[in-house]
Amino acid sequence: MARLLLGLLITLTASAQWIQYPTPNVPKGKDGKPNLKAPAPKIGSTPDLSGMWILNDQLPCPAIITDPNGECLEKTPIGLPTADLNRWVGGGIPFTPWALQVRQERQQKAIDPHVYCLPSNFPRMYTLPHITKFIQNKGLLILMNEFNASYRQIFTDGRALPKDPQPSWNAYSTGKWQGDTLVVESNGFRDDLWMDMAGTPLTNAARVIEKFRRPNYGTLLIEAEISDPKAFTKPWTLKLELKAALDTELIEEVCLEGERSLQHLLAK
Repeated sequence: MARLLLGLLITLTASAQWIQYPTPNVPKGKDGKPNLKAPAPKIGSTPDLSGMWILNDQLPCPAIITDPNGECLEKTPIGLPTADLNRWVGGGIPFTPWALQVRQERQQKAIDPHVYCLPSNFPRMYTLPHITKFIQNKGLLILMNEFNASYRQIFTDGRALPKDPQPSWNAYSTGKWQGDTLVVESNGFRDDLWMDMAGTPLTNAARVIEKFRRPNYGTLLIEAEISDPKAFTKPWTLKLELKAALDTELIEEVCLEGERSLQHLLAK
């Protein structure tokens, strides 16, 4: 498996001092420490995905894509090198010629929209250094992210996806349980999205199918199949592993408040 190309943009602000508040009902081992390998909690017969989650950067490859060579191309969670794009043609991410050109042009001329404090669309909500809080209720899973106090709704009440959706940063999502896995389908993305700081495009033709699985208390696994005929010649798969963030709470981060980075990026 190759390391995901996700060019994870390091947060524009210094690391915050997290609020320290004990997480309730954490399973403990005999030593009194959290037992993160304990069984996942459930709501009825299905796992409860509720909790606060952040990318497991302790892994050699916390984010991977399917690749025939089965390699981990980097040891850091910052993203794949952008210099050697040829390795990704016919190898990992199956770019269309248009998408590869757009990606190269963005690297040469454009600035990542995230630098302008615009939303962190899929899949960056999971991969940027911000906690995402999952709140699971009957018929609805809400994802609350610290960056710009943003949110995403996943409806599990049986509704269909809109046939002519208003394009949006987070798209529209519906999900259903298949055993212990929540399968979520999304459409209605904007036509100008960046999947990473390297400029990998995601367009309004995209459909994303995510599979959420909580194999134990402290782990959330996300597998996403990305289909976008404008940007990719065939569907490809992204896998992420998130870890539970314990004894803390969300911190509101309003990116534009006190922002001074962009003026340096635009300087000649």
